[in-house]
Amino acid sequence: MLTYDVRVYSIETRRERPKPYRVRWLVGSRKHSKSFPLKPQADGRRSELMGALRRGEQFDTDTGLPTSELRALRGAVTWYDHTRAFVDRKWETIPAKSRRNVADALATITPALTKPAPGRPEERLLRRALYSHAYNKNAWSEETPTRYAGALEWARKNSLAMAELEDTAVLRKALDALSRRLDGKPAAARTAKRKRACLSDVLGLAVEEKLLPSGINPLTTIRWAVPRAAEQVDPESVANPPQVRRLLTAVRQQGRRGEHLEAYFGCLYHAALRPAEAIHLTRRQCHLPAHGWGRLTLRGGVVRAGRSWTDDGQAHEVRGLKARAPEDTRPVPIPPVLVRLLRRHLDTQGAAPDGRLFRTGRGGVLQESGYGEVWARARKAALTEEEAATRLARRPYDLRHAGVSFWLSSGVDPAECARRAGHSLAVLFRVYAKVLAQSEERSNRRIETAMREWDASQR
Repeated sequence: MLTYDVRVYSIETRRERPKPYRVRWLVGSRKHSKSFPLKPQADGRRSELMGALRRGEQFDTDTGLPTSELRALRGAVTWYDHTRAFVDRKWETIPAKSRRNVADALATITPALTKPAPGRPEERLLRRALYSHAYNKNAWSEETPTRYAGALEWARKNSLAMAELEDTAVLRKALDALSRRLDGKPAAARTAKRKRACLSDVLGLAVEEKLLPSGINPLTTIRWAVPRAAEQVDPESVANPPQVRRLLTAVRQQGRRGEHLEAYFGCLYHAALRPAEAIHLTRRQCHLPAHGWGRLTLRGGVVRAGRSWTDDGQAHEVRGLKARAPEDTRPVPIPPVLVRLLRRHLDTQGAAPDGRLFRTGRGGVLQESGYGEVWARARKAALTEEEAATRLARRPYDLRHAGVSFWLSSGVDPAECARRAGHSLAVLFRVYAKVLAQSEERSNRRIETAMREWDASQR
């Protein structure tokens, strides 16, 4: 912590010691001292401390150093060195897809935090080298590819010192970089916000390790317009029950592949599952009675991260449920229509040896590219020309939005909707604000009707 509360004492002489001349000073409530063999040395050190006091510098309570000395001491640590240490520290605690996102963010920011030195690599090559090797810990045990070696050496040598990031002009370069794509066009709002969050985490660690003389995260001192991301579900994209039935029928009519995927898309709508949760669904997670409502007990999801980022070299990684503890579960009641659909799926399609309901023709993990093609053909076949020209059910994920929207419009308590969908209540209200607004109008009309009936009964 930095403070102006500093007191420098007179030099103390202890003649029996090898270094008899001791400089003592107090920073906040912490005592500091340094001993010297010669009195002129002690006088010089005391003069340095007094000079810092006269210049109005703050002192660090832990080290006892004025900010100018602290900056010089920490100046040897560069942004490049610190971000590599950040990746090393975070690697084991974050999932593979998050590792990839961190590397992407740092590969975007780092080129902006370098000196204007000669020999700068081409921008696309520099980013690729940083993303694929410098910020991928799995690649550190391998020899640096020849095509990347020069670019990474240039980045290491010309990286700015961490202390320089306290200059708002320097920090704005980083913010400008994460706000734009490689082609100069504005980055998507979600992407920019994600990369800014990574920048904040990196600077937070720098504060923790006392690499920034001020002792505060400089991002908190700079005004930056956070890009607006569209989080609310667009009602135009939400299919109603008849439209969903038409779409699922069109899926089933696409031969063997479509017959296999009908129940998968049914899970996205009737149970509001995320695609990753549906892909991970196994026979053991399904309670499918002969009559009435059933239940799915969700235990996680399968996410494609890429072989370079996982611990076992597999392209996909099994993760726990979103925003929950690793071993947590989420029970979701399912209506009879989905129970029948899943029972028929198991009767006709069976399950993979590991119990997965949905898989590729060779038994592999279901791919977005594969089921996306089926969905595109179903949409073209099931929707009218007018409907197809809109955003209606454009993505399979829109089925999940349609399912939650149907629950809300049917009068299901929002807290129960949030629980079934795996959302917090705050996220539900934010994402489905427009859908809830429509439900509010219906509720207002019901209240008005009830008031009129009450008034009529009193006449």
